[in-house]
Amino acid sequence: MEDQWLAWAKRLSALADTGLHYCRDKFDRERYEEVAEISASMIAALGDIPIGRVNLALDKGEGHVTPKIDVRAAIIDDGRILLVKEKMDGRWTMPGGYAEVGLSAAENTIKEVWEEAGVKVEAKRLYAIRHKAKHAYPADVLDFYKLFFLCERLDGAPLDPGHEVHDAAYFSPEALPPLSEPRVIARDIADAFEFHADSRRPALID
Repeated sequence: MEDQWLAWAKRLSALADTGLHYCRDKFDRERYEEVAEISASMIAALGDIPIGRVNLALDKGEGHVTPKIDVRAAIIDDGRILLVKEKMDGRWTMPGGYAEVGLSAAENTIKEVWEEAGVKVEAKRLYAIRHKAKHAYPADVLDFYKLFFLCERLDGAPLDPGHEVHDAAYFSPEALPPLSEPRVIARDIADAFEFHADSRRPALID
């Protein structure tokens, strides 16, 4: 669960950025700019992060501020799940990443699996929607909704890891490698196996 002070600081940052987009009064703009600066300083202090990195990560844009979307694919075959080894931290995660504009959530998931593991899949079922800040992931400067899909391979082609990852392999739930926890936690994988075993279970929305 995300620290409450970090959650408040991120909320202030979002309100300031949205206010800057909509306000027309120069005095209101000055106030929103000051709130944005204070909230960025709070995030930097709470996470012990240089303020420049915080400002870069917040990716301030024009418009109403909304959470980022992260999609992940659970591909289970013969009691094992497909994971890819991240270049950034050398740890393992379900294939996935930022959702891109112009593609549906399912299309983004399919694309990520192809780019990272070199296999073609069909997104069969959404099994969880999670607000990252409310679960056991490491604290993040950004706010995320995480969408998890059960996917099915369309052929028996060998795994072909893409340039974004070091490796791709299948693992049993009893012998998982070190996980890249900013991206996936053990619960995400456990839920994938449970939903794979029971097609009638409703998706988790938490």
